[in-house]
Amino acid sequence: MEKKSNKTLKSVLTIVISLAFAGFFLWLALRGLDFKVIQKSLAKANYIWVAFAAVFALLAYWFRAIRWNLLLEPMGHKISSSNALWSLSFGYLMNLTIPRSGELARATALYGVEKVPVDKSFGTIILERVVDLVCMLGFLGLTLIFKYEAILSFYENSGVNVNPNKILLVLGGLAIAGVLFFIFKNKFVNVPVLGKIIGIIDGILQGLTSIFKLKEKGKFIIYTLGIWISYYFAAYLVCFALPETSDFTFADGFFIIVVGTLGMIIPASGGIGAFNLAMKYGFMALFLAMGKSAEFGGEMGLTYSFISLPLQIVVMLVMGLISIPMLAKARNNMMIEE
Repeated sequence: MEKKSNKTLKSVLTIVISLAFAGFFLWLALRGLDFKVIQKSLAKANYIWVAFAAVFALLAYWFRAIRWNLLLEPMGHKISSSNALWSLSFGYLMNLTIPRSGELARATALYGVEKVPVDKSFGTIILERVVDLVCMLGFLGLTLIFKYEAILSFYENSGVNVNPNKILLVLGGLAIAGVLFFIFKNKFVNVPVLGKIIGIIDGILQGLTSIFKLKEKGKFIIYTLGIWISYYFAAYLVCFALPETSDFTFADGFFIIVVGTLGMIIPASGGIGAFNLAMKYGFMALFLAMGKSAEFGGEMGLTYSFISLPLQIVVMLVMGLISIPMLAKARNNMMIEE
């Protein structure tokens, strides 16, 4: 009973902290804002483009679900694409309540309908994040090539100060910990608590290394490209909804998806506040690079965020809420078959 109470308290505190993050960043984004400019822009927006963007957002779900199946197959788990899709959707829904809880919720949901061990599927989810990081770096590279001035301006306006020595220190520490784990893990495998931890880590590592055992590497690359092309158009097409940003180029789209992803990394509920602030600074940088007013760019960035972020949240809510009865149905069918 006490453990359950502590778990509930921890969840409540996590949600409160996440909402505090969202409120703080939203306050930073909205201070000094002229709401009339945004109201006018939202009123004359063409929401047909937003509907097109939603189609690509849904396509990204489907591509990611199919790709997940490819990662699990080398470990002997052939899952249905529908179960993968609804487990994925449930995970995203959980991210709206407790940030970063969706990965574990997704793995747990899949276990409920496919009996895939949580540690193994969780390892593939971590692998997905590594692949996503590589794709993100690819977009960043394209942005550096085509929108270097905007990147430099965004860095100066955001107030972010990256210390490369600290990053190297963290990476070095992780590398040393990894080497020590492989050297000494067999000596502690039979120790009650440590043995269980080692087993979980081994399961995660199996998931991480599944990419090297893929039978259909070409499909994996195609689905990965499909995911990120879908993300790109889900972000870029929203620009055409606003007259003030309808002339944005493909290169501007690269910049927007990089800045938006950076905003969503911050653990705020649904990206609220952090995404808005990132878009504000990002559009300020774009408008400055175009020789336009930074202040007006910030207003347009917030306007864009007030369309794009609700679109993402609505898709997560709709798919997540549908996933609950669909997963329940799949669990019942599995129990009947057993």
